[in-house]
Amino acid sequence: MAVLEDPLKKVLGDRTAQALTKTFGMKTVEDLLRHYPRRYVTRGEMSDISKLIEGDEVTILAEVKAVKIRRANGRVILDVHVGDGSDTMSLTFFNQAWREKELKVGVTGMFAGKVGSFKGVRQLSHPDYQLIPDGNDVDSAVDDFAGKYLPVYPAGGKLPSWKLEQSIGIVLDSLDEIPDYLPREIADEFGYPTLREAFFAIHKPKSREEAEVARERLTFDEAMLLQLLLAQRRAELRALQATPRSISTNGLVSIFESRLPFKYTSGQIEINSEIEMDMKQAHPMHRLLQGEVGSGKTVIALRAMLSVIESGGQAALLAPTEVLAQQHFKTISKLLGDLALAGTLEGNGEGTQLALLTGSLPTNLKKDSLSRIANGEAGIVIGTHALLSEGVEFNDLALVVVDEQHRFGVEQRDALRMKAKLPPHLLVMTATPIPRTVAMTIFGDLDVSTLRQLPSGRSPITTHVIPVLEKPHYLDRAWERIKEEVGKKHQAYIVAPRITAPEVDESKNKITQADIDMARLMGDEITSEELNGEGMVSVEELAPRLATGALKGLKLAPLHGKQSAELKEETMAAFSSGEIEVLVSTTVIEVGVDVPNASMMVIMDADRFGVSQLHQLRGRVGRGSVPGLCLLVTAAEEGSPAMERLTAVAGTLDGFELSRIDLDQRREGDVLGRAQSGTKSHLRLLRVLRDEDLIEKARSVSLRLIEDDPTLSSFPTLAHEVSLLKAEESSEFLDKG
Repeated sequence: MAVLEDPLKKVLGDRTAQALTKTFGMKTVEDLLRHYPRRYVTRGEMSDISKLIEGDEVTILAEVKAVKIRRANGRVILDVHVGDGSDTMSLTFFNQAWREKELKVGVTGMFAGKVGSFKGVRQLSHPDYQLIPDGNDVDSAVDDFAGKYLPVYPAGGKLPSWKLEQSIGIVLDSLDEIPDYLPREIADEFGYPTLREAFFAIHKPKSREEAEVARERLTFDEAMLLQLLLAQRRAELRALQATPRSISTNGLVSIFESRLPFKYTSGQIEINSEIEMDMKQAHPMHRLLQGEVGSGKTVIALRAMLSVIESGGQAALLAPTEVLAQQHFKTISKLLGDLALAGTLEGNGEGTQLALLTGSLPTNLKKDSLSRIANGEAGIVIGTHALLSEGVEFNDLALVVVDEQHRFGVEQRDALRMKAKLPPHLLVMTATPIPRTVAMTIFGDLDVSTLRQLPSGRSPITTHVIPVLEKPHYLDRAWERIKEEVGKKHQAYIVAPRITAPEVDESKNKITQADIDMARLMGDEITSEELNGEGMVSVEELAPRLATGALKGLKLAPLHGKQSAELKEETMAAFSSGEIEVLVSTTVIEVGVDVPNASMMVIMDADRFGVSQLHQLRGRVGRGSVPGLCLLVTAAEEGSPAMERLTAVAGTLDGFELSRIDLDQRREGDVLGRAQSGTKSHLRLLRVLRDEDLIEKARSVSLRLIEDDPTLSSFPTLAHEVSLLKAEESSEFLDKG
């Protein structure tokens, strides 16, 4: 008898076990049993061959009339011709010549599959079948065979669906009693079968209803284990000690707000209040601030930073790129004015100092920043991964702000938080809108604040798709439009998906790892084939071509991640000041870049980007009083998924609506893990949009269990399953603490 922990080779033998490991990464009996059917095919009533229609799923009762083996394209093909008196058809099996031994002329059997055709002859490829030995009751055999629900599995390599069904059947037949981690009272509350019963019902259902109940039970398991992990994490965070930070009525925050040239939106006021209440507590704040591009998250974060400075603490803002770190430094310096010059001749005695720390900072400036960070003169420290270095010491780190948090791993966030005397308050920000179910599934240990309202003065953005294959002249018109915008003293971005041209790109350059990791959250639609970049437009090829061609005479410059930090900074400064009129860039301008005079963006090969990324990119225009225009250039065909995605982006500016479309359209994978890097998914069945009610139910049950028994000591089997999930790599994305 087999148990879940048994290696596959113990039950299936070395050859099959090796194939399952190589193709799917399966090693144990449980791995195989959790390879669930994608769908089911119902074997129908017996059909006459003469009445078969191509595309139908059918079952026929027929006699083998002829058998032939042939070779084509290096494959062995077994052709079996069968007839039922009304007509004949072909059954085709690839690389399965051994079936000739049982599919002999004169044998009668039932054959089920999808009707196709080859050279005008109807055929079934790799049909399921059951042969009827001489003397057996044909009517009884037909009833038994035709009534079954056939599971269809995600196949791969040399393991077609029928082979997986066969292997799973062998495992189920040898399966011993297994411990069920779902407490019986919870299973009974929702009418769920035991775990063993669920495995049998999902792989060998007697009815569609039985399969659906089993699938719901197994989906609920995934949701509940995840919610238990998050609930435990939340309880652990609330048990930590932190220094309460209060805002005085006439302190730095009040002075800052009195000088603001604008009024907070109602959404900003509400979130300011939430953060203020959080930081008054004796345990650390753990809050996610999500908001549309340009919704005003930075000023909220700055207010929070000033509130800890009032009580003698320091705040660190961690940004994923040097361009974004420098942009934050300039934006915050501008917002603070002389409040950022405390202790200097230009200061007025109030406020604090800012420090910038990036990897490319010159040694003398780096030493100055490190000194002011260590002695507390710099109350606000802005930097990249350089902030995590061993030599960076804070006087009293009280607040950590992580911008575009999905671009940082657990170890990086923890490395910064470990520099504090007591656990600091934590504010993580994202401009990638997150559907409520995703926030509940991924960020269940964080309080979530959502900023939907855009500040007054922001201009609308119009988005159009340019299908270059059908209407190449539209692209010519796009270049003309850029010249018109520049003629009005405005500026433009042109975004390309890669840096170098294919012929000089030996490394098959990826868009950027940070962009790929965006899929941890929203699952951008970028395939491995696309990442190879065949045929994609590059900055280094496009910029000179436009400068000497369609945009000749305009002040144009390239910007990409392989340039030196100095050149990138000079280029961005020149673009910000208006010296550069057109910026040809990769996605380094995706977040944080704020040039209100930029009115137009052209995104080349737009189908190579995900929905969320396109929404982020176009947020760089329309940031001032000038309306924005974004053109999505694509060679995607009409009606293709890529074109549907681009049409969706062009159809709405609502990032939250787009995030649902993005999540709904992408291939199903692990919203928690690194799907592109091949990490094994914990979420095999759970879909955060489809299963919203189930997630709510699991969250309610999990919070109840953890409240009564934080360590799940009363449910050791369940506690063990949660600990296994915690150990998985995908759970690292959850540990934001």
